[in-house]
Amino acid sequence: MLHVAQFVAVLCCTVFAGAALYINLVEHPARMGCDTRTAAMVWAPSYKRATAMQAPLALLSFFAGVAAWLLGGGIMWLIGAVLIGLVVPFTFIGIIPINNQLLDPGRDLTSNETRGLLEKWGRLHAVRTVLSLIASAIYVAELLSVASAL
Repeated sequence: MLHVAQFVAVLCCTVFAGAALYINLVEHPARMGCDTRTAAMVWAPSYKRATAMQAPLALLSFFAGVAAWLLGGGIMWLIGAVLIGLVVPFTFIGIIPINNQLLDPGRDLTSNETRGLLEKWGRLHAVRTVLSLIASAIYVAELLSVASAL
């Protein structure tokens, strides 16, 4: 059971981190290269699709990491779990208020304020990326240490 929890934690976290990194390095800069209206219009469906993928990955990785720790995997599994788990409250506190402003039906999608919100969203999303990359590194290091001990 321990190995299953470790596998799920690593898989979900690294997929989350890869998607988050892609968003920060490729997708968001590409849309920000467009005019503000276009950037805001393509951000909305992208955000909804990414949420449907990334939220379950973060939660599964968190719970699997905690399970790995509880099953005797060591404290680093808990640390990795906490780091990937932090993206959830960070999203609710820091990012969702911006999302709600960007999704407001009355928003002027051509305004400088909208562009500023999109830029701020990108910076805040980078925090999620960093948290998930650190968690992934911890998880993978732990998995490799388990594999080398076998």
